[in-house]
Amino acid sequence: MDFILNVLWLVLCGFWMALGYVVGGLIACITIIGIPFGVAAFRIAGFVLWPFGRTAVRRPDAGAPSTVGNVVWFVFAGLWLAIGHIVTSIPLFCSIIGIPFGWANLKLIPISIMPLGAEVVPTDQKFAAWR
Repeated sequence: MDFILNVLWLVLCGFWMALGYVVGGLIACITIIGIPFGVAAFRIAGFVLWPFGRTAVRRPDAGAPSTVGNVVWFVFAGLWLAIGHIVTSIPLFCSIIGIPFGWANLKLIPISIMPLGAEVVPTDQKFAAWR
């Protein structure tokens, strides 16, 4: 089922959303200071391409630099990305077929707000990543 949902997601909206994250990541990588944010945007782009069957978890070893970076990210990109995911999910919830895609959009909000110190893992390994 995850495969079918991922293929439909990719065709309907995942490719365009991932392309946006890749463009943002390339812009962030122009400066040396922005490279960690660019890498985070590329990681989110991969998650956006194939979201079903995977989830984002916080790394327990992420420290203060990740927190500071997430605050900077939130101010410049995270808030706007989260609003974009919410606005995109509303019309998806209006149809029965779009409901899983609306939930996938909402699932992307936490990592779009705080990408530093997070990793994307298969859903069956969600708790194994915390060890």
